[in-house]
Amino acid sequence: MTAQKKSGKKEFIGTVKSDKMEKSIVVSIETLTLHPLYKKYVKRVKKIKAHDEKNDAKMGDRVRVIECRPISKEKCWKLVEIIERAK
Repeated sequence: MTAQKKSGKKEFIGTVKSDKMEKSIVVSIETLTLHPLYKKYVKRVKKIKAHDEKNDAKMGDRVRVIECRPISKEKCWKLVEIIERAK
């Protein structure tokens, strides 16, 4: 019986919006949140910068990113995998 170690790090799936930097990508993460007064779901978009060591991800790809130590001033996310390539 093998037990998997729970890392406790945040993990998101998003879309690559920019890949023009060296070893960095901008990932857009969309979430649906319920508005407290109007009880309507509102789409919220968060943009984060993630580290892409091999420069694999291209604009429009669906990717999975995970939290990591700060790599630079704004980068504290790392690319884990490319889920779906852009068409």
